[in-house]
Amino acid sequence: MITIWVGFTLGLIAFCLAIPIMVLFVECLAAGFNFPGFTSNDDLPEPTISVLIPAHNEGLVIAETLGNILPQLKPEDEVIVIADNCTDETVAIATENGAQVLERQDPDNRGKGYALDYGLHHLAQNPPEVVVMIDADCLVEPGAIATIAQQALLTAKPVQALYLMETPPNPSVKNSISALAFLVKNWVRPQGLAKLGGPCLLTGTGMAFPWSIIQSISLASSNIVEDMQLGVDLAIAGYSPQFTAKAKVIGYLPQDETATTSQRTRWEHGHLQTLKTQGPRLLKASLSPRRFELLQMALDLCVPPLSLLVILWVGAAAISLLASSLGVSAIPTIIIALEGLLLIAAIGMAWANFGRSLIPLKTLLGIPLYILWKIPLYLTYFIKPQKEWVRTQREPLDKSSPNSDKIL
Repeated sequence: MITIWVGFTLGLIAFCLAIPIMVLFVECLAAGFNFPGFTSNDDLPEPTISVLIPAHNEGLVIAETLGNILPQLKPEDEVIVIADNCTDETVAIATENGAQVLERQDPDNRGKGYALDYGLHHLAQNPPEVVVMIDADCLVEPGAIATIAQQALLTAKPVQALYLMETPPNPSVKNSISALAFLVKNWVRPQGLAKLGGPCLLTGTGMAFPWSIIQSISLASSNIVEDMQLGVDLAIAGYSPQFTAKAKVIGYLPQDETATTSQRTRWEHGHLQTLKTQGPRLLKASLSPRRFELLQMALDLCVPPLSLLVILWVGAAAISLLASSLGVSAIPTIIIALEGLLLIAAIGMAWANFGRSLIPLKTLLGIPLYILWKIPLYLTYFIKPQKEWVRTQREPLDKSSPNSDKIL
């Protein structure tokens, strides 16, 4: 009886692992196929645009960001910096560099969601056709704002640009692998879903929203991944976000070890919390009425962070091997082994099709050490999950990084 029970348990574990691994494999496979996407067209009407930039003590980077955005806009467009509880020179620098600045002071309600909500309430006095949201520490590829704004206007749906993270100069192996994981999450998987006709999750910057949609949404919260939550809410309301790789936004991985850990903790704890709370909600909403795009989003959301998925697979493989050596059925071990091959194939396809020019093959040998670094981060989620928004320590934007030209 014990052998049967252990075999059944291992079979259940294999089944649970099969879902996210198969979803990841299918997304990475589909991403490699060449299907045409949306392309900006000069003959189509251009919407009026308001760019919202939430900023908390962004004096080091805001001038560079504004200098990158303002040349992309028409005279009737505007850039609004929401200076949220700032104590540095953000307001003065943003004003000097041509932005309209809204100052917000509310120490009890801090965070990006509150800042964006404040900006939306201001826009309601004279609303644009499209609202674009950009983080204060990002560089936006020329033409990107017009592309996502035009697509949002034509489709009447939110649009997510391709958001990648640039490694610092002379990156460590950990930086490079982190950039690869980010590339898989924000480029490969959304592109695969898009080619399958599915929606995407919002990734926090480079987002365009028709005013008719965003005006009815409240963003005022301290959710540490307010972008993912917003994407789920909009999809259930009937406005599933769309992904385009025709527009690119670049962020920078921090060099400081403490800042890196803080940033990854916020992202991954937020992802896991959203998976736990919003996955069942999406599944339920997909059933009545039958909405396949919500099922696609739910399946995409059920894929945990890549490092955690590898950790779970390694743990399952080790337990199943031990059990089979003690006489338990080898079927779960075979299934888990096949899942491992799919996992390796998915990562390999993503690297070969999208990351080869950025990350040398030998760098991938550092993946085991990178995963070991991430284990404490995941353990803290079960002990003391991060629930409050914490701003990542800023560093000056550096366009001289050796990988910048490759990404842009």
